[in-house]
Amino acid sequence: MDRMRTLSVKYPGTIPATINVSPETFEEEAKMAMAVKLYELGRLTSGQAATMAGIPRVTFLLQCHRFGVASMEWSNEELEHEFKEEF
Repeated sequence: MDRMRTLSVKYPGTIPATINVSPETFEEEAKMAMAVKLYELGRLTSGQAATMAGIPRVTFLLQCHRFGVASMEWSNEELEHEFKEEF
């Protein structure tokens, strides 16, 4: 298993109060936003992004919509194959 590393990001201490959240909530949201964006760009798998966000994969996928990101994108071929199997 890969060794976990830490990323430190500086931000003005006034930001959480400005958006009416606690510093902890702001930091969790920022961590999730980074994980979602890297997933959206195809840089991380959903499992890797979930690990980065510190949440289970299913929870990560269910939360992607909060950031305007689809949890899955299917090609036309994948959709046809999936629905062909059902009928």
